[in-house]
Amino acid sequence: MNELLRRILFLPEQASSFAPGLDALHYSIILTSMAVATLIALVALVFYVRFRQRSPTQSTPVVKPRWYHEVAFIGVPLVVFLAWFFIGFPKYVEMQSPPANSMQVFVEAKKWMWKFAYPGGPSGLDVLHVPVNRPVRLLMTSRDVIHSFFVPSFRIKQDVLPGRYTQTWFKATQVGKFQVFCAEMCGVGHSAMLAEVVVMPEAEFDAWLADQRRGIPQAQDSAPVAADSPNANASLLAQGKAVAERNECFKCHTVDGTQHIGPTWLDLYRKRERLSDGSTVVADEGYLTESMMDPNAKLVAGYQAVMPTYQGKMSPPEVAAVLEYIKSLRTDAVSAGPSKGPSYGPLPSK
Repeated sequence: MNELLRRILFLPEQASSFAPGLDALHYSIILTSMAVATLIALVALVFYVRFRQRSPTQSTPVVKPRWYHEVAFIGVPLVVFLAWFFIGFPKYVEMQSPPANSMQVFVEAKKWMWKFAYPGGPSGLDVLHVPVNRPVRLLMTSRDVIHSFFVPSFRIKQDVLPGRYTQTWFKATQVGKFQVFCAEMCGVGHSAMLAEVVVMPEAEFDAWLADQRRGIPQAQDSAPVAADSPNANASLLAQGKAVAERNECFKCHTVDGTQHIGPTWLDLYRKRERLSDGSTVVADEGYLTESMMDPNAKLVAGYQAVMPTYQGKMSPPEVAAVLEYIKSLRTDAVSAGPSKGPSYGPLPSK
């Protein structure tokens, strides 16, 4: 029955763990809508025949609905829409919650191409290699305008935003090649912004990844691990820490809450910061990315404008790794307010 409905509705093949559940929701909405539309058409036909005007002088009767009619007219559609919500919401939560052992892939969108990079390498254009039956988390950003990463066979679609990092994940269940589209109008080359996901058998993917990484220099703190390893996310955090060390971030920022030249990274993520102009901002992915690229755009109150820009010095995968490291420093402690400047007084001006 499901296969018949899929073909009738011209849906692509189901090639991810999400597809069957999302298609089931799709079928329920389509079938319910068709049934209601058919019922309305039949009722309209009955009313047309039964209550048609039989003489030129016939008047239209006044209908005064009772309270239970109002309850039915409002309650039945409400119950149907709530049923769709309760069926779909758990699937939405699942799609927004990648497993802890997901393989990490950085995605950079740019007119009009997709760039994919793995922690520790390799990287490539318009072709994403993944293993079958393993969860894959995509951490995505855009270099220019809004794009949207859409794989119809996987039933996933996620906007990719400039200056921010968004994520989605999937687990491919079929070996093969699957088309990637941009689902957000992004300019004259929008229709040609295509890519493909190549889903490989697990052993073949591991061999491919090892072969691609040969000859790629590896930082000591960010050595690659197996894509399905429980420590895959830990490797991403290690890479973020290594990138921060290489760019001398810890000369100004601490990770233990100590006041220093710049705000501490401990519990910084999602913290509400007071800026030098009196306004406030939430330290989310967008603000943290902007702070790396244009640090003087929104200066935290109490701190000097001494941070250099890392525009062009850090690649999008490196920025994403640093963000993940900062996010990992969030604890359950209750925030005591915005960051406070250095306790030893202002820095001398340059």
